[in-house]
Amino acid sequence: MSQRAAAGGERLLVSFLLLYIAFTTLWPLARLFAAAFEPSEDGSFFGLFTETLSSRSTLRALGASLYTSGLAVVVSALLGVSLAFAVSLLRLKSRAPLTFLILMPLIVPSQTMALAWIELFGSNSPILKLLGLAPQPGSSNPLYSASGIALVMGVEHMPLVFIAVRAALRALPADLVEAARIQGIPAHRIGTGIVLPVILPSAAAGSLIAFTAAIGNFGVPALLGIPGRVTVLTTLIYQKLNGFGPSAAGQIAVIALLLTGIAALAFFLRNLVISRVAVPLPAGKPFEPSRGAPFVEALLWLVVLFVSIAPLAALTMTALLPAIGVEFRLENISLAEFFRVFGNDAVRRAFLNSFGLSLFTAAAGVMVSVLFAFLAVRRSSRILKIFDILVEAPWVIPGTVVALGMILAFLKPLPVIGVSIYGTMGILAVAYLARFLALVLRPVTAAASTADPSLDEAACIAGARLHHRIFSIFMPGVLPAAVAGSILVTMTVVNELTLSALLWSSGHETIGVMVFAFQYEGNSTGAATVAVISTLIVFVLAGVVTTFARFLPRGTLPWTA
Repeated sequence: MSQRAAAGGERLLVSFLLLYIAFTTLWPLARLFAAAFEPSEDGSFFGLFTETLSSRSTLRALGASLYTSGLAVVVSALLGVSLAFAVSLLRLKSRAPLTFLILMPLIVPSQTMALAWIELFGSNSPILKLLGLAPQPGSSNPLYSASGIALVMGVEHMPLVFIAVRAALRALPADLVEAARIQGIPAHRIGTGIVLPVILPSAAAGSLIAFTAAIGNFGVPALLGIPGRVTVLTTLIYQKLNGFGPSAAGQIAVIALLLTGIAALAFFLRNLVISRVAVPLPAGKPFEPSRGAPFVEALLWLVVLFVSIAPLAALTMTALLPAIGVEFRLENISLAEFFRVFGNDAVRRAFLNSFGLSLFTAAAGVMVSVLFAFLAVRRSSRILKIFDILVEAPWVIPGTVVALGMILAFLKPLPVIGVSIYGTMGILAVAYLARFLALVLRPVTAAASTADPSLDEAACIAGARLHHRIFSIFMPGVLPAAVAGSILVTMTVVNELTLSALLWSSGHETIGVMVFAFQYEGNSTGAATVAVISTLIVFVLAGVVTTFARFLPRGTLPWTA
């Protein structure tokens, strides 16, 4: 095959990728911007924008979002920094299991985390009842408040700070600390004068990522805030869309852009901290942990068991009870709720829908990622760099914003073919493809960057066709990373709620929607049962991909970072 033919095939691939990103990302985001800047009823150009931003409901939701997210970051930073210091600087006998439990909130879905904490602190809490500490029957759950939302989001996003700080501490050269010790500098001054300046930028960067995650979180504010009458920006979008439908699209788009702007600002500040404030470290022998005290290790276990195990234990115990309000005793343990839940047609359909969507999203993501990574290695162009940035956009911006863009883009029938995907599984599939492609693309491109380009060059000179070069020569080298990325996508999609809550329709329910629906109907045991089953599935998938972690590019799995 001639060089001209090879270049023509590669240009065709670039065209395909551009069409893909235009359909899944550019068009929805363009419709979102267009709706936000529509004229108001009096015809003024920025009228709708200023009217929505100045409304009482928007300002109240904005204040609640900033308050809960800010307080959540404080919780995440305090927990994440403290646990990272203890795990990294002390020689602990149980470091591996402690680290896994600290990172567990990364794996557990947001709505499951919220539901687990609700069951832990509610008046029917199986754990607090055993200890005689449960609230009085009929009393409101203390987590149905702004501080409750902040606590749960803070615990959920704590691993983001932990990972950042732990990475900085592990990169700390031992020479710096040893030199300070030799000069007789006290330990507390070593900590404040040497260690703290090194980890502070990483802690700030991790905290800003935690803030970005908190400001766009939907599952926790929906399950805790709506019953507690605490409305944040994500739940305001949900409530307005449910209450007024697409007729309020302009106002909702303005709120979505406000949410996106806050998230983008936090992301920009994070990158600024990394590039401008981070302390460059000399290469040297890594810092070795010092001897740890048994008391400190026991205290760590108490903290970790409370934030990671106790809520999930309460959730599981609730699922094993035959009805709401039944006291947890050995003689009352029953699988009746599991059989009852799976006797529900909507639940069975939700599991099938979620698994089908997750497998489709993973397979399509692998295909697109392999094609993009091949082109990125083969040629460096401005178009591919722009494509790389655009792929990140639906992952970085809040999920409610992505969902709203999908509604605005696909509410009307598609041009040319005249078919509408609104209210079908198709709109969920497109939304998932846009939001979760980055989970596959990042590990695949990382693996591709280490590949030997001479193999493809030799195949091209020998006249191999493009599909042979991609699937027979290039793809085997990135296959482990592609498989890991596809499992990450499956784990995420199978329990997804934020997109599904706005895009699902009758007959197209998902697992996350069923958990949400059961809890709102007052069927907490049903919600707990579905959440426990879906979480077990996620843990099994996490175990499978962790088993093969040594074959993957570094950083592919966040809980092994």
